[in-house]
Amino acid sequence: MPKMKTHRGLAKRVKITAKGKIKVAHGGKSHHLHQKEQDRKRRLRKTVIVDKSVEKRIKKLLPYA
Repeated sequence: MPKMKTHRGLAKRVKITAKGKIKVAHGGKSHHLHQKEQDRKRRLRKTVIVDKSVEKRIKKLLPYA
């Protein structure tokens, strides 16, 4: 059985925390910024921990996670 390959596109977008949780950046921060509230844009800067249901799918694509 060959080794599992890492999904490189996903690996560039996520970080694994020390406890094994997955951090990602918010979406919606690239265009149409003039019509978004300043508070909303500020919240979008922060990273977020991925939900458990999505985490399982992500970990299949990242063998080291």
